[in-house]
Order: sequence, then structure tokens, then C-alpha cells
Amino acid sequence: GNAPPGVDPEAASWFQAVDADRSGYISVKELKQALVNSNWSTFNDETCLLMINMFDKTRSGHIDVYGFSALLRFIHQWKNLFQQYDRDQSGSISFNELQQAFSQMGYNLSPQFSQLLLARYAQRSSNPSIQLDRFIQICMQLQSTTDAFREKDTGLVGNVRLSYEDFLTMVVTRMM
Repeated sequence: GNAPPGVDPEAASWFQAVDADRSGYISVKELKQALVNSNWSTFNDETCLLMINMFDKTRSGHIDVYGFSALLRFIHQWKNLFQQYDRDQSGSISFNELQQAFSQMGYNLSPQFSQLLLARYAQRSSNPSIQLDRFIQICMQLQSTTDAFREKDTGLVGNVRLSYEDFLTMVVTRMM
């Protein structure tokens, strides 16, 4: 089939292959089955849901061919960034590479925070590292919560006072 106007023909072709139930839409489950990390593990559910929600303009829980095409461009940009920070070309981001990535992205985060992220998102091993899917997830969540923080930090001082419910509202509206 021909690609709709404004959709890359390769993206349209891949959309047809990924749309297993032929509904004309890609669900989280179908997206998860289509995306793999460098170690051949499928993308995790949380990252797929975040990305579907980002490109789901109708809030229906799935994306059409236009959303899928935009999502592929988005993933390609993140993959290029990931490969730039994966200095040893291992296919995953180590602790030191994660620290460097945050610094180069303009985040001033402690080694303890990076260690916390590794503990939460890396596969359990003697040398934990982050796959592409988790890198995308971490960066999306970091950007989103940073944006929410900046909305409250109007003086750009790096500190805010908020109620517990304001904090929860920030988290729920940005992360779920």
C-alpha cells in the first residue's frame, strides 16, 4: 500500500507489519512487540505506554499511522543520542556514561541519583547498565518533571515550596 501524505513510506510499511490485528492503530502491546533494545530484549511496558501517550492525540490508548511515523522519528532521535553517550559502543549506558549524559544535557545530578536510577532501571548484573528503552523513559520523565519544577520555581533559584498534594499532582499529571 501507498503511504498517506506526510508519512514516510518506510514508517507506513512498518506500521502495516506492526498492526497485528489490522485495526488501523498500534496498541501498547503491538508497539512492545515491534521495538527491541541492542540486547534483543523488547521495550518495557512503561516506556511503550509513555510513548503511545505522547503521540496519542485522541487519548484513545493507541496511535494511527501518523502518530506511529512521528514516534519512529522520536525514537530515531533518542537512539542517536543514546549512541552518542554509549562511548564504549556496548549497546547500553553504564554509570559513567549516564553521568556524562546528564551533565551534557545540562542536568546537575549527583552520582547518588544516577546510582539510584541504575538500581531502579538497569538489568540486575555485576555491571548494571541502561538499555535504550529505559534511557528514553528516564530522559522523558526527567524532562517532564524538570518542566513541572520550573513552573513552580519562577525565580529559578533551584528550590520550591509545595504542598504534598501539589507534589502528587505534579507527578500524576506528568508521569502517568
